[in-house]
Parts: sequence; structure tokens; C-alpha cells
Amino acid sequence: MTTQDTTPRARGEYAKSAQRRKEIIAAAVEVFSESGFRDGSLRTVAERAGMTHAGMRHHFPTKVDLLEAVLQWREEESLERARLSHPTGIDVIRAWINSVGENSTRPALVELEAVLSAEAISADNPAHEYFTDLYQRAEALLTRAFSTMADEGQLRAEIEPSVAARLLLSTTLGLQTLWLRNRSIDTAAELKTYTAALLTVPL
Repeated sequence: MTTQDTTPRARGEYAKSAQRRKEIIAAAVEVFSESGFRDGSLRTVAERAGMTHAGMRHHFPTKVDLLEAVLQWREEESLERARLSHPTGIDVIRAWINSVGENSTRPALVELEAVLSAEAISADNPAHEYFTDLYQRAEALLTRAFSTMADEGQLRAEIEPSVAARLLLSTTLGLQTLWLRNRSIDTAAELKTYTAALLTVPL
């Protein structure tokens, strides 16, 4: 009897708590995108989420705990877009460019990465290792793709796959930063134009 009485209530409380966490993370994404991690306060996040500071800290005791949740959200957003796709070679590059184009419908994600990654250049920033690993994995992914393309004669012979990968990654980050200031930029189209210059085949 006790289990039957408490289980539905427990599940209801868990669902309510999970929803509250989502609301707090959404508010934190906005605040950190606007003010950065350093200047974005927990009190501002709590206000944006429509709750008390103490109530928010019940879910995220520290600012670093909240940052970790936001970064996990960002990772899940990226993984969701690539969930069923396992491209190789030139299809990786096409998928990369398409993903950059889709980012225009997710400005919060672009703003969050731009602000937090800039702050994370400092080694003592709690997101430093996260962004170091993120960009290393991105570069490795692109290097493998360009290596496959080089083997198939699709990459210009004078360009090393690792160099092509760094060029594409850095150009992507730069274009997205410019796009935050000028939303008329077609990031996918311009990135495609740039990348085509590295290849021997149509993109």
C-alpha cells in the first residue's frame, strides 16, 4: 500500500523537478549568451526562470554546476542534429555546411558558444577543457573527412588534410561570429563557396 501511494507522487515530483531544471537551463542559456559566464549571475538566471535564488540553487548548488548543465545541453543539441547520420568523406563536409546553415534557426546556440568559448580561452575558466576538447574533436572529424577525400583525389594535392580541417573550422567560427552581428549573412552559402576552393570536385 505504501509503495502504491508514494510511487505516483514520487514520479510526479520527479517530472516536475526535471521540467524545472529545463526551465533553469533555458534561462541560463539566455543569460550566459547575453552576459557570459563570468558576469551572468545566478540571481539573474533565477529571475529569468521565474523562481527564487534559493529555489534555483536547490537544483544547481553552484554556478559551475549550472554551466556544466548548459554545456551538456549544447552537446545534446548538436548530437540531436547528427543522430541518424554517419557520413564519410565529402558527405561529412556537406553535412557540416548544412549544420552551419541550420544554426541560423538556433541563434541561442551560436551566441552561447561564441560568448562562452571566448571566455574559456583562459585556462582557469571552468569551460576551458570543454571547448579545448570540443574543437579538437571537430578538427579530428574534419581531418578524417579530408584525408578520405585526398585518397579519392577530391582535395587539391597541395593542401594537407589537417590544414584543410583547420581552415574550415576557423572559417566556420569566424563566419558565425560575423553572422551574430549581421544576420543577413548566408553562412552556409559563403562557407560552401570558400570550401569549394579547396576541392577538385563540385561540393
